[in-house]
Amino acid sequence: MDVEAILHRGHHVVVTAVEVVGVVVIVAGVAWAALRFVVDGLRYRDAAVFTRIRLTLGRFLVLGLEFQLAADILRTALSPTFAQIGQLAAIAAIRTGLNHVLGREIEQEQRQVERPGGAK
Repeated sequence: MDVEAILHRGHHVVVTAVEVVGVVVIVAGVAWAALRFVVDGLRYRDAAVFTRIRLTLGRFLVLGLEFQLAADILRTALSPTFAQIGQLAAIAAIRTGLNHVLGREIEQEQRQVERPGGAK
């Protein structure tokens, strides 16, 4: 095997690993939120409980999307074509927009939880 083939294979392994980490983070967040909803959300039925669950799920989603974006950047890092660069730009814009919206929502919800009296 020549060096270029080894580099290409290693690159593919790294990209796949980063993608898998992103998926695992998102799946773990969804599982955690579903469990918390069943255990705490149905028991207490308090808006503050739901807000805390949403905040944590939002953080998992943001982190998972960051890993997915990193994988997309890595994928195009090795001799990208103009089409790949265009796709990366579109994906990055969409994911950055999602992260921005999620981040703002998390901050807003966090302020509500920290206020005296909690979320209502």
